[in-house]
Amino acid sequence: MAAHDLGRTASAGSSSDAKNSSKEEISDVPQLDNVEATLKRDYVDHRLNDPNMETEKIDQVEATLERGDYKAEVQLEEELEEDSPYPEVRAAVSNVDDHTMPVMTFRTWVLGMLFTIVIPGLNQLLSYRFPTLTISSFVTQLLCYPMGVFMAKVLPEKVIKTPFGSFTLNPGPFNVKEHTVITVMSNVTYQRAYSSQIAAVQRVTYGYDWGYGWILMITLSSQLMGFSFAGVFRRWLVWPAAMIWPGNLGNTALMTALHRQVDVGENHMSRYKFFMLSCLGAFCWYWFPGYIFTMLSTGNWFCLIAPDNVVLNQLLGTQQGLGLIPLTFDWTQVTYVSNPLYTPWWAEANVLGGFVVAYCIIGPILYYNNVWNTAYLPFLASGTYDRFGKKYKVAKVTTPDHLHFDPVGYNNYSEEYFTISYSMAFALSFAAITAVIVHVVLFHGKQIVQQLRSSYDDEKDVHARLMQRYPEVPKYWYAILFLITFGLGVGGIQGWDTGLPVWAFIIAMILGFFFMLPVGVVLAISNQEVGLNILSEFIIGYMKPGSATGMMLFKTFCYMIVYQGLSFTGDMKFGHYMKIPPKDMFVAQVSAIVVSSFVVLGVQEWVFSNIKNICTPEAESNFTCANVIVFGTASQIWGLIGPAVVFSPGKMYGKLLWMFLAGALAPVIVWLIARKWPRSFIRLINVPVILTGTGLIPPATGINFTSWALIGFVFQYLVRRRRTGWWTRYNYIFGSALDTGTALAGVVIFFTVVFPQGKNQAFTQGNWWGNTAQYETADGLGTPYKQLAAGESFYPAPKDFRPAPVH
Repeated sequence: MAAHDLGRTASAGSSSDAKNSSKEEISDVPQLDNVEATLKRDYVDHRLNDPNMETEKIDQVEATLERGDYKAEVQLEEELEEDSPYPEVRAAVSNVDDHTMPVMTFRTWVLGMLFTIVIPGLNQLLSYRFPTLTISSFVTQLLCYPMGVFMAKVLPEKVIKTPFGSFTLNPGPFNVKEHTVITVMSNVTYQRAYSSQIAAVQRVTYGYDWGYGWILMITLSSQLMGFSFAGVFRRWLVWPAAMIWPGNLGNTALMTALHRQVDVGENHMSRYKFFMLSCLGAFCWYWFPGYIFTMLSTGNWFCLIAPDNVVLNQLLGTQQGLGLIPLTFDWTQVTYVSNPLYTPWWAEANVLGGFVVAYCIIGPILYYNNVWNTAYLPFLASGTYDRFGKKYKVAKVTTPDHLHFDPVGYNNYSEEYFTISYSMAFALSFAAITAVIVHVVLFHGKQIVQQLRSSYDDEKDVHARLMQRYPEVPKYWYAILFLITFGLGVGGIQGWDTGLPVWAFIIAMILGFFFMLPVGVVLAISNQEVGLNILSEFIIGYMKPGSATGMMLFKTFCYMIVYQGLSFTGDMKFGHYMKIPPKDMFVAQVSAIVVSSFVVLGVQEWVFSNIKNICTPEAESNFTCANVIVFGTASQIWGLIGPAVVFSPGKMYGKLLWMFLAGALAPVIVWLIARKWPRSFIRLINVPVILTGTGLIPPATGINFTSWALIGFVFQYLVRRRRTGWWTRYNYIFGSALDTGTALAGVVIFFTVVFPQGKNQAFTQGNWWGNTAQYETADGLGTPYKQLAAGESFYPAPKDFRPAPVH
């Protein structure tokens, strides 16, 4: 029911006699005080801490409570229990459940394991190639549907009896719960295992290999430890209705379209038909920006007006510029940050505000005034540079075996310099770490404490109520999983000369556990995640510099406990929405991770054994391992050299450490203002989202944020308010269709025309202007504002360098 409809209902019978007469009419309703407490808790108390709750609905509930209209109060409470109070969830998630549907069937295991093996294996293989491609879980979700339907038609229905019980290969029509579990098994595994890069870097950068067994232990430990923590936090991140997890709504909408193929109204197209037509359109269109006419993707049209004008290219460019005019026709560019049709508009507005202030105002002021010598470097690029404006040559500041830091070489060569975008990224990341803690304590602390004291039975949300039918996963399951993963982690760290002591490993676990709840709360309401990768590099670099492998291990565990743990938690919420028994979800998720870990590491072993010149410019089929090279460089910069030579007080970037304090103070200011004026827009300001929303810059550029925010404004603000019916029926279906069609087109393009042709691309290697002009501009070349002559540096001589500390 829309907010204005609720208003009309609540105002019925609100005359001066309404209070007494209504109370008499419903005198048989038990625990009326509990009804009022529930409304106050689920609506009124959410004014400050829940930006997804509609202000109009809160106002209506407040008015009803103030009038004492008991009949209207009961009716509102009943409506709250009938469906989610959030229109996003109502539009994408069914509020009914068929508990008789079979879940862990033969079809579920066959298709689940098929995609658990194939998709992660392909993604791991493609990750070494440039350009790379990631096959998302949307592809799995779409492809497994006809396969499941086909199996339901051809498999025998005969019941097979075994000593362990009876089962059938075909329990009936392929259902939505089977489909959900298969999708979840793919969703938790489709991205390559982060830890696999450690073994790759050891081979490529440092020239040694500890074998398959070692990296398997590390991978299983780092991939599953976060899941054991997810079990602890599910009462805060899964059960409450306020934790809507916007990123799941596309999956749930697609499930509804595929399994409930009914017309949504007499004069409206069915969701299934709308999805198929939109998906087909996205598939056909992506051939143009993705292969035939790539200028449609990069979109730096205005740079062609003056291709050598550096300032114009830096402001309007889309490859190493701000992309202030969002003219791209590539859905992958628009969704690089996240899908704008899923993310709430208030969150998109916060991210856009952070981008404008940090990168469109502060960044250019610092850059064009040459603060930190940034004007000699590209405006927007990752990595570090030397005093000659060139990429930093780490080999010059490490010993010949590249295993130790060489302070003499450092002083003779150059300090490390960051581009202005990279410097801003560090500043925002430092501030986001403290901001997310303070924000969650101030805005959500009361609810966190209340949730700690409550039980699953206290949840009034319809989805939680429906899920009460299914037993929860016993806590000891998560405890056993933690002990196993902890043992594997200690074994991998102690059994080899990793340079990481157990106490540092425990600190990584504690940090991951500590940040999982605050980061999860922000992610669950905004679709924006605070990453711990920079923080983890920073901490281990100070705690124990000089060990590249130790740094990589610490970073992997600290970062992946939160990232993978929240990935599991998000899938728990997906299962919660689709009414999957929690025990089945646990078994499916753990099984998928274990199998996929063997697969991705096996693929890595095959790649390094069979592809000639792997991870070099001469590699066959462009298997140049860009991600591995970047990961290895980071291990040297933050592991061997360490952050002390860059961020310590007195060093060039030492002042950035003040951002930790700034991040802690900013949410306090917003909270105080919001408490003073709770009905103002201030309550929608979310400091962690502002600070972390632009965390993908670099390598993301301005076009990824301006186009994303523009599409988000159109659909999540204008369409939602002016075409509410269309938005409710089709918004999330449209988003999932564009994701799916584009992903399928990317797969087909890669395997039919890109991969077979290797380096001799018909359209991308100088064939015509539409695929080359964008790279012949100052934007495409990354030309800096200030130019250096050959051999010139922006520091006159090495003697002017401050001495580097020796560890």
